[in-house]
Amino acid sequence: MNYYVYILANQTNVAIYTGVTNDLVRRVYEHKHHFDPSSYTARYHVTKLVYYECTSDVRSAIEREKQIKGWSRAKKNQLVESMNPQWRELYSTILG
Repeated sequence: MNYYVYILANQTNVAIYTGVTNDLVRRVYEHKHHFDPSSYTARYHVTKLVYYECTSDVRSAIEREKQIKGWSRAKKNQLVESMNPQWRELYSTILG
C-alpha cells in the first residue's frame, strides 16, 4: 500500500495545509467538497493540490508530515516549488 504526504493551498497560495493519507485522490476530493465544513481547509478554501510525495511505509509518511508541519513557511514554499514552481493545481495529474 502507498501512503502520501501532500500540501494543499488556497487559490492565492496564502493558506496551506499539510496532510497524510493512503488514498490521495479520495482525500483531496474530500477537501475539495468540504466533507467536514468546520475544518481548516473548508473554512479557508484550501483545496488546491500543489505538492505530494509517496512512500510505501506508513511510519515514514507520518514522520515526514510532522517534519514538514514543523518547517517555516519559507521552507514549505521551497518544497512546493521544487516539484511545482508555478503552484499549479495537480489534482488532474493524479486521477487515473
